[in-house]
Amino acid sequence: MTTLVTGATGRIGSRFVPRLLEHQEDVRVLVRDPDKAERLAGRGADVIVGDLREEGLLPRALARVNRIVHLAAAFRGVGDEEATAINRDATASIARAALTAGVSRFVYASTNLVYGSGRDRPALEDDEPAPAGVYPESKAEAERQLQRLHEDEGLGLRILRFAFVYGEGDPHLAESLLWAREWPPHKRLQLVHHADVGQALLRALRTEGVDGETFNVADDAPVSAYELLRLNGEPVPADASARPLDDPWEGIVDTAKSRDLLGLRSIYPSVYAARDAGAL
Repeated sequence: MTTLVTGATGRIGSRFVPRLLEHQEDVRVLVRDPDKAERLAGRGADVIVGDLREEGLLPRALARVNRIVHLAAAFRGVGDEEATAINRDATASIARAALTAGVSRFVYASTNLVYGSGRDRPALEDDEPAPAGVYPESKAEAERQLQRLHEDEGLGLRILRFAFVYGEGDPHLAESLLWAREWPPHKRLQLVHHADVGQALLRALRTEGVDGETFNVADDAPVSAYELLRLNGEPVPADASARPLDDPWEGIVDTAKSRDLLGLRSIYPSVYAARDAGAL
């Protein structure tokens, strides 16, 4: 059984593929830069070089592939058109190619940013998305197109909506200061460690009977802006406590479905558990 991973040299992919290789031998990765894939090739991954939008690439990349983990995405540092082309259009293209190739399972990495704000409670998977911004909008539209392919043509789809990913040397936690410095100190951010992202992806690949389902993936203890500043060794701005907090539930999700249907139990239920284990 061969699994294709897109976005294999990105922050999630570069940490997930080694975990996948520990569980199976036949792993193929689709990358744009072969130099960045040398470590994965050295561990046994079959490397295909090319861009998702490259004509003629997908049939070659999908030959003899049984399952896909689609991690490739454009977030920061690209224009709106580029982000939409990769996050929405390229995702739909690889899903249609997967159906043609007879791929049985398609795991899609999405984001809890698709929910937006205004629910006065943690977000549930069946809530209607209300994304704000090109990145979450393009991810939400990709989800809709994938769901149509599942409903109309039988795509073996599983969608994972990840919280703010961190750990294992990922600089994301420090990058959270871009927002935390401007937030009221009691505004919270829900996190998920790379180890738990990997666990969720593996379980989504293996679990039977969940085609067409969407799952929130996050840890058990959202952290406040105050805590993010302290974790990064920064002082709390003097005026922070006077800043209004319009929606205390924005970005917070309910993870009961992932626990019940995928059997997810956090390896690192909080950022403090990861810190104490030396896993930041």
